[in-house]
Amino acid sequence: MKINCNIEIGLKDKNKAKKALESIKVDDFDFVKSKIKNTTIVASIESDSIPSLLHTVDDYLSCLTVAIKILDKD
Repeated sequence: MKINCNIEIGLKDKNKAKKALESIKVDDFDFVKSKIKNTTIVASIESDSIPSLLHTVDDYLSCLTVAIKILDKD
């Protein structure tokens, strides 16, 4: 069974969204497919189990939060 989760994070600035995504995209591997749509980071996550999906979502959002906080300091 495959479990899917789609996440959309809207930012005010397209450049900031692009930089945030570039900084965490290296960790996507086969777990996450992500892209920029206007000023929104769109991520699709697929997993074989709910615990694995939750772990991946938690990790992804943690990394994205750190990236955005760093960019906000600029």
